Amino acid sequence: MTDTAWDQSAFRAQVQTALDDYLDEKVEELAALGADATRLLSEARTSVSGGKRFRAAFCYWGFRAVAGASYDGSDEAALIRACASLELLHASALVHDDYMDASDTRRSRPATHRRFESEHRRDGWRGDPEQYGAAAAILLGDLLLTWSDELLRRCGLPLDRVAAALEVFDRCRTEVIAGQFLDVSVQARGSADVDAAMTVLRYKSAKYSIERPLHIGATLAGGTTEQLGRLSSFGLPLGEAFQLRDDLLGVYGDPAATGKPAGDDLVEGKRTVLVALALDGATAADAARLDAALGSSLSAGEVSELLAIIDSSGAHAQVEQVIGELAATAADALARADLDDRARDVLLELATAATVRAV
Repeated sequence: MTDTAWDQSAFRAQVQTALDDYLDEKVEELAALGADATRLLSEARTSVSGGKRFRAAFCYWGFRAVAGASYDGSDEAALIRACASLELLHASALVHDDYMDASDTRRSRPATHRRFESEHRRDGWRGDPEQYGAAAAILLGDLLLTWSDELLRRCGLPLDRVAAALEVFDRCRTEVIAGQFLDVSVQARGSADVDAAMTVLRYKSAKYSIERPLHIGATLAGGTTEQLGRLSSFGLPLGEAFQLRDDLLGVYGDPAATGKPAGDDLVEGKRTVLVALALDGATAADAARLDAALGSSLSAGEVSELLAIIDSSGAHAQVEQVIGELAATAADALARADLDDRARDVLLELATAATVRAV
């Protein structure tokens, strides 16, 4: 990773290797627990396999943005492990999120709670299969969350830098968990205006997807408060644009690319910014139809009907416009920031990948 061309595929492979090596240690550590621990570890491996690795990448280039030309690559393996810790955090959030949203699939495979529920039912065990699946998902998510802390703490970078980064990591985890509770509360109330939906978006996803990974990387490199502030000016609007794109994909995405059913966010009843804007902009009859349909089982025809309502309300176009504006704000902040030039170029490349995507 120290040559002039950044190979994203090679970086993702390095992160995957770091995760695999870490889980290999856990296999040995938990071997005495027998077959059930093996099943849990197998699902952990599945949970951290593949993906875009945006959080790891933003952490890496947050580090490089501060370290600049002084970085000689001697701590590369340790830095990759630190970046990989964010992917364990992400996997934890997805396992818990899928259960809370009652999602059936993740990346075209059964969600964790559904997989363990299916195994319980298949083997004819006692008790409630759904409760067993829920318990397995909660425990695996907790385990992945614990491991994210451990991998960062033991990554191998200087202890004073790691200690400072762990403080940022603590804030990151607090924000995403509190943001998740805001989200489930909004869904339970069955209403959310645009401001409430944006607050959920910012804390549940935007900050932990881009801003905090940048901060963790920069802190590991000895970044100052001023440097972290410059990265926030880039990372926060970009994180919001990233999640708004995700919200569009949750409604309009191709199932073959997203690994989720068509209109999945509508079936799950998610009160996203897109939905809040649609409810504001639609006719009274269309808004009532959309509101009543959220969170219910929908046929392909019903999904198409709701998409037409969202389109006619102007919400789809509004969200696309906001994504463009936020991405431009982020790019402008990055251009003005006093950061390493090469890191700036790669961060701009990552910004485009995060906001212009089909998965």
